[in-house]
Amino acid sequence: MRTLTIPTASEMSLTMVCNALGDPLRMKIAYCLASFDERDCSAFKLDHIPKSTLSHHIKILREAGIIQPRIEGKHHFYSLRKDDLNSRFPGLIDMILQTGGLG
Repeated sequence: MRTLTIPTASEMSLTMVCNALGDPLRMKIAYCLASFDERDCSAFKLDHIPKSTLSHHIKILREAGIIQPRIEGKHHFYSLRKDDLNSRFPGLIDMILQTGGLG
C-alpha cells in the first residue's frame, strides 16, 4: 500500500493552503467537509466530474494539509482538519463556511 503525503500542522504553509483553496471545485469540497464531519466522494455533489479529476483535486487538498483521508477497504472517507487549520490559520474555517463553497 502506498504512503500518502499529509503534512503535519506545523508543516502546513499558508501559500499551499491558499493555492489549494483557490480553485472553485476544491473550495466546494472544503465547504462540504467543513459542514459535516466526514464524507465519501459521492457526498461532494459535483456534477459530471470524472473520478480522475476528483482524485486530482483531493490529492491537492490532502497534500496542502486541508483534508485527512481514512481508508476502509475500497472506500475512501475524507474530513477537514479543522483543529489543525484553526490552530495554524485562525478564522480560515469560518471563511470557508461564509463563502458557501463558491470560492
